[in-house]
Amino acid sequence: MTAIPEYAAVADTSVDEAVARLVEEFRPRLRPQVIGTVVASCRRDLSGVPVTALPEMVERLARTRLESVG
Repeated sequence: MTAIPEYAAVADTSVDEAVARLVEEFRPRLRPQVIGTVVASCRRDLSGVPVTALPEMVERLARTRLESVG
């Protein structure tokens, strides 16, 4: 079994926290499932970003994309 590197787990935890914040921000306009899908897509699109910057960059990109649709 392959262990997930600690830095990846920290980044993914931060991304989960970003989803929670964005759900609160966009709840009246968009379903939580849509927000989670957009954040997951942003996470994949930013896979080359340094791990320390990833949570902030994912949240910013997701917010921009969500604002354009909702």
